[in-house]
Amino acid sequence: MGVKENEDLRKQLKSEQSEYYVAKKTLLDLSLRDKNIKGIDAKSFAGRVAIIFGYQDEVAPAKIVDKFSREHEDKIEFIGGILENKYIEKDEIMALAKLPSRIELYAKLVGSLSAPMSGLANALTDNTRKLVYALNAIIDKKNS
Repeated sequence: MGVKENEDLRKQLKSEQSEYYVAKKTLLDLSLRDKNIKGIDAKSFAGRVAIIFGYQDEVAPAKIVDKFSREHEDKIEFIGGILENKYIEKDEIMALAKLPSRIELYAKLVGSLSAPMSGLANALTDNTRKLVYALNAIIDKKNS
């Protein structure tokens, strides 16, 4: 990647409380071994390896890199990831990238929880409204 592309990716990641570092494969292997994460051998990867850390939303870095890789073909690709101290394959990272963001999921949850309550409120006010209309019709009939 060129400097401009590199800085663009860093800015996108920083806006989502994430960051990335290019790491030496030997140091990456030592870190993984120290954290007891199995199933990954950084020395077997071709080319440079970058590590992306997501500090707030687990899905945001995957979404950003997925979008960036589609916009800049052959510049960056997923190898895998670590989620909850477990190595996950490229396919699982791609599936994470397609998930809605945490805020979108919260909004859907709140909408789902509030729908029955708003339906009940509408039903109760509808019956009251009908009663008021009926009483007004009776008053109008008596007055005429």
